Amino acid sequence: MSNKSKSCGKAGLRFHIRTFGCQMNMHDSEKIAGVLTEAGYCESSGSDDADVIVLNTCSIREKAEQKFFSELGRLGKAKEKNPRLKIAVAGCIARQRGKDLFRRFPYVDFVFGPDNIDNIYPWIMPEPAAAQEATSQSEGRATAIEYNPEYSTKKLPVKREGQVRAWVSIMYGCDNFCAYCVVPYTRGRERSRPAEDICDEIKSLADGGFREVTLLGQNVNSYGKKLSGESCDFPGLLYRIHDIDGIERIRFVTSHPRDFSEKLIKAMRDLPKVCEHLHLPLQSGSDKILQLMNRGYTYEDYKRKIDDLRNNINNIAITTDIIVGFPGESDEDFQRTADALDEIGFDGIFAFKYSRRPGTKALELPGHLDERVKSQRLSMVLKLQEAVTSRKNKSLEGGVYEVLVEGKSATDGDRLTGRTRTNKIVNFYGERALIGSIVRVKILEAKQHSLYGEAIQNHS
Repeated sequence: MSNKSKSCGKAGLRFHIRTFGCQMNMHDSEKIAGVLTEAGYCESSGSDDADVIVLNTCSIREKAEQKFFSELGRLGKAKEKNPRLKIAVAGCIARQRGKDLFRRFPYVDFVFGPDNIDNIYPWIMPEPAAAQEATSQSEGRATAIEYNPEYSTKKLPVKREGQVRAWVSIMYGCDNFCAYCVVPYTRGRERSRPAEDICDEIKSLADGGFREVTLLGQNVNSYGKKLSGESCDFPGLLYRIHDIDGIERIRFVTSHPRDFSEKLIKAMRDLPKVCEHLHLPLQSGSDKILQLMNRGYTYEDYKRKIDDLRNNINNIAITTDIIVGFPGESDEDFQRTADALDEIGFDGIFAFKYSRRPGTKALELPGHLDERVKSQRLSMVLKLQEAVTSRKNKSLEGGVYEVLVEGKSATDGDRLTGRTRTNKIVNFYGERALIGSIVRVKILEAKQHSLYGEAIQNHS
């Protein structure tokens, strides 16, 4: 029995979005939801009650791709039960696979790329002329996967998750062509949004009660390089956003170490709203592997920038990405990565086994490692970092920190949850009225992935 509400627009039609992958994909899903909502659809809590299901995909690693294909395979039975169900595939796999998805999964109706989100309109509200112009047809199904250099100037509706923190895209695509990465092929070349558009969006968020923004880009440090006319670089953009009333915190991901500048360090130091947290992917501690990855820096280059950060910004938290088992990685190369983790002492890491990705230069390299070796190395890295993270978190016990309250805890609904300026998750007891406020919290207990504490003063 359907529980669709009669108040839902477009004859009660509902959509459900399943997101795989990074923050960019999460924000893309907010835009997809915004487009569907504007068209009169309502969001469903799950796929069972949906009329439109969108799988927003990630191709950066094999595991994310496998999860997507498993999910898409299960949807075949849902289509058999409800032939009117519409299924769409979005994101990086959509761009890579295109019409091939129709051959493998004939029940898929629409395939669209990361910069073709606005092409949903003619698919869900088909007008022959618009649909013919915006999509290509394949056996009654539609694709919209062409590279769109104008996407960075488009203004799409956004249905945001939460009401306190917001993602804001400042650029799209990437020009770095790291040997293991598909992003330049799936999201296109680097394009920056006009600074005025970004600031207007953030002003609107502030007016709507949002307190924190996270600026998104594959390499935010290169923001503005291709903008014509009057433009600013990334530190300049931070200064402009800092002047927007109502926004209390500014974060950004992701930075590339090669382009991470002294000017950016000074902006982080001098702008009180910019949080004391940086995610700076190292990937490997071996210069040989970094060169094979086409990363454009040495370990010493990276370490020098970390030292500059810590000398300029007290108590900054630094997190990173690590890839183990890259082609040609010897025991000595891996040991240099382990030594780097010990020497730098990151607050946290995201570590992965190298994945073969179609179209990337790494596929052509000799010395691909056995999966067993890669798994062993991943386990060793995670165990090493677990001890570092536990020690760092334990040192916070007894301290008092500002926490921006985001909502109820997902793991303990009796508690509120939020983050410190250094991006540590904190859970504590409090009233719902505190959501959206900045509260001083004393840390009573530190665990591996979160902190527990008590509020000690009125909120702001």
